[in-house]
Amino acid sequence: MDFAGIDHLVLTVHDIDVTCRFYKRLGATVVTFGGDRTAIEFGEQKINLHEAGAEFDPHADDPIPGSGDFCLLTETPIGEVETRLDDAGIEIVEGPAERTGARGVMDSVYVRDPDGNLVEIARYR
Repeated sequence: MDFAGIDHLVLTVHDIDVTCRFYKRLGATVVTFGGDRTAIEFGEQKINLHEAGAEFDPHADDPIPGSGDFCLLTETPIGEVETRLDDAGIEIVEGPAERTGARGVMDSVYVRDPDGNLVEIARYR
């Protein structure tokens, strides 16, 4: 197979509305698709949301809120990301720190969403 990238991933969450409000504060766009499904979009990627106990089929064997750990890329300098997170009342749990991403060295900060998922926000150098 000749993979081209990741199109989307799925997060299982306790409350879709609370999750959408949080990610909108980070700059995501909330979209509805398939009639009654919800996703948050960042650039050309999206995260589909499943409410715990009401997951769409097929789904992971044991979907649980708070088990996600992923990285969102930004073009915004990390110092400015820190300021925007502070202005939005979102606590940085780690960083800024140097990390290695799929394409090289990047600067990252980490936050937790309402379900406890670890969200890395990173900018390549």
